[in-house]
Amino acid sequence: MPAIALLHGCVPLARCAGFTAIELMVVLAILAVLAALAAPSFNPLIERWRVRQATEALQSTLYFARSEAIRRGGGVVIQKLANNTNGCTTAGTTNEWGCGWFVCADTNGNGLCTGEPVLQRYDAPSRLEISRRRGGARIELNRWGLVDGPYIGFTLVPKDKPPGDSAARGVCMSSGGRVRAIPAEEIPCAE
Repeated sequence: MPAIALLHGCVPLARCAGFTAIELMVVLAILAVLAALAAPSFNPLIERWRVRQATEALQSTLYFARSEAIRRGGGVVIQKLANNTNGCTTAGTTNEWGCGWFVCADTNGNGLCTGEPVLQRYDAPSRLEISRRRGGARIELNRWGLVDGPYIGFTLVPKDKPPGDSAARGVCMSSGGRVRAIPAEEIPCAE
């Protein structure tokens, strides 16, 4: 007998049997039940990942904008994406940045990104609320890569959750340009 036939438990010249359709259906039904039981427990994990992704992107954008402002001698603006951009509806006020943001080179020095070259853009993940503590729809950086005012503070929270939620994070930028992420317990940023 060939070795392959013996491994599969069938005799040569006889029909080798595999799984029946009923056996496969039973296994799939068991897997579906297990997946349905496990899915709700993944929601907090997915929310934390979503917040972390946006937190890291915001930190990266702040560092990028600072370095571009230093390289260009100022004239760099970070501006929030408008509400209803790509169907996003979490940026209704000037302090809500939930749709994302972009960095532009302010070539005409008016502090706005209208018609200016876009250097970087980030569309925020869905089901995430991003708010700026104070300030507004844009951040201007001077030739030293610094902003006016004592600090910049953002809060990133899963949609419809309070700022104290365990998945929430904050992003702070000091007047000296230090950027850091903070856990939910430390929100809002200290001045």
